[in-house]
Amino acid sequence: MVQISYNGHQHLRQRLVLSILSGKPVRVEKIRSEDQNPGLRDYEVSLLRLLEKVTNGTVIEISVTGTAVLLKPGVINGGPVAHDCPLSRSIGYFLEPLIMLAPFSKKSFQITLRGITTDENDLSVDLIRTVTLPHLQLFGISEGLELRIKKRGAPPGGGGEVQFLCPVVKQVKTLNFVEPGRIKRIRGIAHAVRVTPQFSNRMIDSARSVLNRYIPDIYLYSDVYKGEESGKSPGYALSLLAESTTSVLHCSEAVSKPGGTPEDVALLASRALLSEIRLGGCVDRKHQCLILLMMVLGSEDVGRCRMSEPTVRTIQFLRDVKNFFGTSFKIVPADPSDPSNTELMYSCYGTGYVNVNRTLA
Repeated sequence: MVQISYNGHQHLRQRLVLSILSGKPVRVEKIRSEDQNPGLRDYEVSLLRLLEKVTNGTVIEISVTGTAVLLKPGVINGGPVAHDCPLSRSIGYFLEPLIMLAPFSKKSFQITLRGITTDENDLSVDLIRTVTLPHLQLFGISEGLELRIKKRGAPPGGGGEVQFLCPVVKQVKTLNFVEPGRIKRIRGIAHAVRVTPQFSNRMIDSARSVLNRYIPDIYLYSDVYKGEESGKSPGYALSLLAESTTSVLHCSEAVSKPGGTPEDVALLASRALLSEIRLGGCVDRKHQCLILLMMVLGSEDVGRCRMSEPTVRTIQFLRDVKNFFGTSFKIVPADPSDPSNTELMYSCYGTGYVNVNRTLA
């Protein structure tokens, strides 16, 4: 079996996912070898342990110094799993790779994760529930797909809990998503934990003052948790999503910072949403990798999707996909006649990936 090797800690999650899906072992060396504190961080080790829990027969070898890791993939098993995430990263860090693997497991995923539900580094559980999971529905993964937020947990204390349920599919559909449409409505969730409920109302009013200039159909939902369900630390955040006439979703969020106000959070989130919409395309920057991966795994046909320019992470992801699956993307301007349009058309020939793990009902 061909072993694929990389250096450095960047893009570790996507390489582990591609290794498990393609069945090719991956070795990552020189992980922060020049750092004062070399090797894997606690959240990266925790992710490796979580991947061990959801797969069967996966062998993970970490060097003594923690600067090298070898993963020999096994079978994605799924089923009921519980995992405590370290407080150095939020639950979103762990959920993103799981969402890429879950449809191709042997048994339906029923995963309970505990930790921080929203921070400024990773996708919050709100955006995963309202934006990431609907993206999977484009590929025919819908019935029984759910993310339940049982408890919220703000940094640094955490205390949140979510449950992720995902059905098993034999194959994913080919995507043809090229019409961005026009934005028709904006939805959002303003949540506040262990602070006055008035904070979520202030975020909503402030976000409206920006967004109402552009569109009348805005509904922002106030989500206030009390007691046990509110985790261990105070905090508040605003998650926004804009939906177009062709079901395109653009999203943004902002999280409370020490010394900041609810109005600051609302303005940050609103402006981020407007700049995300301005970039155009049918998929926002946070979800480029997920969509491209599913296009690679689609049936043996040409999949097409219109997106904005690739992020640094996406560019590396395209290179990694070439290494693991041998698939290249054709990327051309979406509208060659309009030089001011920066949108691109991504197309590739699906590998016809079949889920051989699933238990036949």
